[in-house]
Amino acid sequence: MMNRVVLVGRLTRDPELRYTPAGVAVATFTLAVNRTFTNQQGEREADFINCVVWRKPAENVANFLKKGSLAGVDGRVQTRNYEGQDGKRVYVTEVVAESVQFLEPKNATHNGGNGGYQGNSGGGYSNNNAGGGYNQNQQSSSQSYDRANNDPFASDGKPIDISDDDLPF
Repeated sequence: MMNRVVLVGRLTRDPELRYTPAGVAVATFTLAVNRTFTNQQGEREADFINCVVWRKPAENVANFLKKGSLAGVDGRVQTRNYEGQDGKRVYVTEVVAESVQFLEPKNATHNGGNGGYQGNSGGGYSNNNAGGGYNQNQQSSSQSYDRANNDPFASDGKPIDISDDDLPF
């Protein structure tokens, strides 16, 4: 059996960081992922996918990603359900991230939507995750590198005009 998800998209809002009663960090965020095709009006639609990341990677996501940040998520789909306040059963489908990659260089500026933001890139953070509950044994590893030295546009300061049709995702 296989349960694997790979996503690249932009955060629709700042990540929400919480801690379980046992002190385990958990961050939730939503990725807007463009579809590969356009609708009948020629517009590109997006899917809004809820993601969850645990432990140290959750803290890194909350510290370094913001609304509009470009991120890659590697993980698995998980479903759960609970009884809502109104007594009805609520079903949730989300991606449990095992790895979150920050896909923009440090100090990248994105001017879109409601103003701009300063994006940060610390490489990727992995979350080796054995189960989906609060009492799980996880190990985290982080890798950090500076992409600014490899980015030919890092100090140019001019906007790059790229059509959505030119992007591979």
